[in-house]
Amino acid sequence: MNKKEAEIYKKLLLKERGEILSGVDRITEEMLKKSQRDASGDLSGYTFHMADVATDNYDRDFSLGIADAERETLIKIDEALKRIMDKNYGNCLSCEKSIAKKRLKAVPHAEYCKKCQEKEESQPKVE
Repeated sequence: MNKKEAEIYKKLLLKERGEILSGVDRITEEMLKKSQRDASGDLSGYTFHMADVATDNYDRDFSLGIADAERETLIKIDEALKRIMDKNYGNCLSCEKSIAKKRLKAVPHAEYCKKCQEKEESQPKVE
């Protein structure tokens, strides 16, 4: 990959990174800085209904799960930016062949070519 192309992908990665960071910050701030009363909009002094509390907790957990997934994407973006600096960007981490430019435009932080990504996804994850 030439220098000009690498710069284009770097800009794409930095743009995506900025968008994700602002979204994660917004989600985190909204969910963690609100009290249960603020989140529900209830101004009365009465206790909360258990179903309302459960719904609020579900919404909070769901939002934080999204933020966590976005943080994983941020890690992949940072790794892709490092590969640009190391001049390894655009090469599959598994087979070391070039990743299609069409794929990199769609997913600039792609680590694998399409074939290796399909293999990676078909293998069961061990946790």
